[in-house]
Amino acid sequence: MATGNIDQQQQDPLLTFDGFSTDDENDPDAMSLVEHLEELRWRILKCLIAVLAFSVIAFIFREYILHFLEAPLPAHINSLPGGHGLITDDITGGFTSFLLISVVAGVIASLPVLLYQTWAFIAPGLYEREKKYAVPFIFIGIVLFMAGISVAYVVIRFPVEWLINFAASDFTPLVTANSYLTFVSLFILAFGLVFELPLVITFMAKVGIVNLDMLKKKRAVAHVGMWIAATFLTPGADLYSPIILGVCMSVLYELTIIFIRFSIKDETQSDVA
Repeated sequence: MATGNIDQQQQDPLLTFDGFSTDDENDPDAMSLVEHLEELRWRILKCLIAVLAFSVIAFIFREYILHFLEAPLPAHINSLPGGHGLITDDITGGFTSFLLISVVAGVIASLPVLLYQTWAFIAPGLYEREKKYAVPFIFIGIVLFMAGISVAYVVIRFPVEWLINFAASDFTPLVTANSYLTFVSLFILAFGLVFELPLVITFMAKVGIVNLDMLKKKRAVAHVGMWIAATFLTPGADLYSPIILGVCMSVLYELTIIFIRFSIKDETQSDVA
């Protein structure tokens, strides 16, 4: 009975990961838990180096990035002396604001490296037929993330204008650089990460963690969970941000189900052929 359980675990892709199995002494490529942790440490270090390098480059072009991020501000806010609509309330405000947008730009620019390092870490635990998805994984991940931040940049003017104009008749809106740039940065990154949802779900379906029937049956629960998550992922207290993000997540989830349905059908037909 015990031998049968071990054989079942070895055949189950969800329970198999080279190095964590207790029956892999004969596998020359197997890694111990300590070696996996060491591998993880080096992968994270490489990601941090990439983010740091691109952040330094972004800091050199900080003024161009600032002008780009100031564009969603309403016209009457973005017309202060000097052509800027942002103010700083302390002597370090300018430096910390530029540092913030440089790091965010560094994270976005280093996305190919981050995706590659992520794939390189999980690849040893995959079957050979699953490793062929490496290039599509990285390419589609980049495309989806860029699509997410593009959508965020287009729609962000709605929550920004609503928040600024909500009490404009009662208060004089002085938008600080730190608060605005933090809001914009978190908003953009949230959309970029959310747009990776199809990639994550599809990958989980490919390796057998989830299946099409599960995604359909748990559709209602998934949508409720995504809308709840949208309220926490979006910065600010406006109504537009969570609604827009929630709609995007729901649409992406449904599109992913459609994609998985046809991709699984195509793979089944190719295997039969």
